[in-house]
Amino acid sequence: MALYEHVFLARQDLTPQQVEALVEQYKGVIEAGGGSVGRVENWGLKSLTYRIRKNRKAYYTLMDITAPAAAINEMERQQRLSEDVLRFMTIKVEKHEEGPSAMLQKRDRDDRGDRGDRGDRPPRRDRDDRPPRSFDGDRGPRRAREEAEGAAA
Repeated sequence: MALYEHVFLARQDLTPQQVEALVEQYKGVIEAGGGSVGRVENWGLKSLTYRIRKNRKAYYTLMDITAPAAAINEMERQQRLSEDVLRFMTIKVEKHEEGPSAMLQKRDRDDRGDRGDRGDRPPRRDRDDRPPRSFDGDRGPRRAREEAEGAAA
């Protein structure tokens, strides 16, 4: 049997329990087709780059699947018919990744508040620390400098 990674986007107005019910429904389709579902990761509600069917956000879910192609085709057919699924993508892979996906690793990094190694940088000066700009009446500093250069020439 082939190995697949499947990601689908569910509508933003669903509850997390309804999204979990969708996952269970599609697990049942895969298992009825002779396959199995391994890791399931709920990435949560995320903003979309552009609106899809008037939705600005969607629930993202990743599934690692081991199944024959017929089971994948049936699951995708049901997702095409479902109004709750906005988009889906299935990719055939050589082997399933171990541990959390890149999206969950990114979320863990964001949760820690680790913003990189900035300890060696000096503190940023506030704009109030700058000396005031000198203006010549209504004219800015550049125009005053150009006039001074013109008079000297």
